[in-house]
Amino acid sequence: MTRTAPLTEPTAPPARPTTGGRRLTGLQPTGRLHLGNLLGAIRPIIAGQYRAETIVFLADLHALTVAHQPNEVRTRTLEQATTLLAAGLDPDRTTFYVQSQVSEHTELHYLLECTAGYGEAHRMIQFKEKSAAQEHVRLSLLSYPVLMAADILLHQADEVPVGADQSQHLELTRTVAQRFNARYGPTFVVPRAVYPTVSARVMDLADPTRKMGKTNGTALGTIFLLDPPEVIRRKVTRAVTDPGRSVEYDPRGRPGVANLLEILAAAVGAAPTTLAADYRSYAQLKHAVVEALDGLLRPIRLRHAELARDPGYVRRVLAEGAERARENAAETVYRAKRAIGLLD
Repeated sequence: MTRTAPLTEPTAPPARPTTGGRRLTGLQPTGRLHLGNLLGAIRPIIAGQYRAETIVFLADLHALTVAHQPNEVRTRTLEQATTLLAAGLDPDRTTFYVQSQVSEHTELHYLLECTAGYGEAHRMIQFKEKSAAQEHVRLSLLSYPVLMAADILLHQADEVPVGADQSQHLELTRTVAQRFNARYGPTFVVPRAVYPTVSARVMDLADPTRKMGKTNGTALGTIFLLDPPEVIRRKVTRAVTDPGRSVEYDPRGRPGVANLLEILAAAVGAAPTTLAADYRSYAQLKHAVVEALDGLLRPIRLRHAELARDPGYVRRVLAEGAERARENAAETVYRAKRAIGLLD
């Protein structure tokens, strides 16, 4: 589809709606969604879509920064989209699409590369950690934070939920936006970070000193959202606890029990310190966690099974979301190109 430039030149970033601003979240399809994703990202998305303008995209371009199997990227992308819809994402309220289907992401990426510095990208902690573990380091891994900046600034997002491992990237986004605005005129909204609550930091059941993760978690310690009930029961039953027998909430001294209490608290909506007093043994606590997770995840599994029978529906939702996303994205790219000197 051929798109034309706006008839009048925008002189400033668009005004935000009075409903609470615009919030953007991107998820990488690099593995199966797990409990930490649900509590830390997905549930806030579901709740927030009724309070503010919400944009959610699947960052499949970011998945190409490391070695990957092409068919797995496509499979994981569709699986994540289906899971998010099953969890309650409403495509009528949320702009929901796949990153690579909106070419303005990569177009703005290059314009921002002309604003960001090599040193700024090279000092990113994630780049240092990931590149140290690879023999062949892709250039895209270095420029990944600038693409992330393009993702955010493309939609003129006010708020971006980030974890501690992404805070440095969000700061780079803010720096690049401020520099671009100062050099070329007001173009981008400078976003602010929104940090998850402590209950969203779910730790690995087999190693409570590390976060539960899609790619770096342990197989026995990660609760995936589509795990069947018997698998969840086995993982929780085998969860690492701590020396002693009493159930106490002590994240520093007894991280295994604290993790179980935090998972239970997030599932039932109570405080972990309050819940600790209700259980006399680890076995009782683990049984309660299993029951709570079953209540939390069963509806998602059932709805996912329904949606998976009609993948065409999910693809249509994503295509419609991409079309809506392009409307705002094209205007932002036009504004940036005009400001930087590519258009009259």
